[in-house]
Amino acid sequence: KHQSLSPFRPALPSTGLPFPEPAAMDSTEAQNQIAQMISFIASEAQDRASEIQKKGEEEFSIEVHRLITEQKEKIRGTYEKKAKMIETQYAIAKSMAINKQRLEKIKARQEVMNQIEADVGPNLVKEGQNAAFITKLIVQGMLMLLEDEVVVKCRAADAKLVKGCLSAAQSEYTNLIKKETGASKTCTLSIDTLFLKEGCLGGVALSCFGGKISIDNTVDIRLRLTMEQAKPAIRALLFPNA
Repeated sequence: KHQSLSPFRPALPSTGLPFPEPAAMDSTEAQNQIAQMISFIASEAQDRASEIQKKGEEEFSIEVHRLITEQKEKIRGTYEKKAKMIETQYAIAKSMAINKQRLEKIKARQEVMNQIEADVGPNLVKEGQNAAFITKLIVQGMLMLLEDEVVVKCRAADAKLVKGCLSAAQSEYTNLIKKETGASKTCTLSIDTLFLKEGCLGGVALSCFGGKISIDNTVDIRLRLTMEQAKPAIRALLFPNA
């Protein structure tokens, strides 16, 4: 004789007996499980929070390093520009100082040369009073012009001296042309009504064709030419280490 089964309690397939009813969970066990779940969730949350914090710190560290590196490069670039600017300014200042010193040396040397010329001038005034010297100056000018009529200009103070040299100059000119070329050539000399400017050291100036062609053979010009030609030798003598 079989017992009737409850429609609310399924039977075991093999035996036809109903499933045993689950044992009821007491409150302590339930609390423990809840506590374990809370602990697990809290642990997971803590681990996740730690990971987030660690990642944030790493990103922060990377960003700080980037900013520091960027600022270092910026500062380095700024100081490099300043250093180059200072070097350039120093090079310019040095070059200007060297040029200034060189110009001062040149000026000092030129002043010495000018002083030599000024000192020699008065000594040549005496030579300008020498008739033979004046005759040679006139003949040189005549040979450069090679004209039939030449006007001679001199200082007012030397008019008498120069006029006395004209005849000798004409003869010497003719003789030189005959000796060098075999040709017979004469030249007529006359004294200019105008005189050399004041302050001239002496000598003569010759002209022809109404002054269109002229030769300056004054003592001043000859001294200037001599100084120019002798300048290298004079500098070597006065400034051997320059």
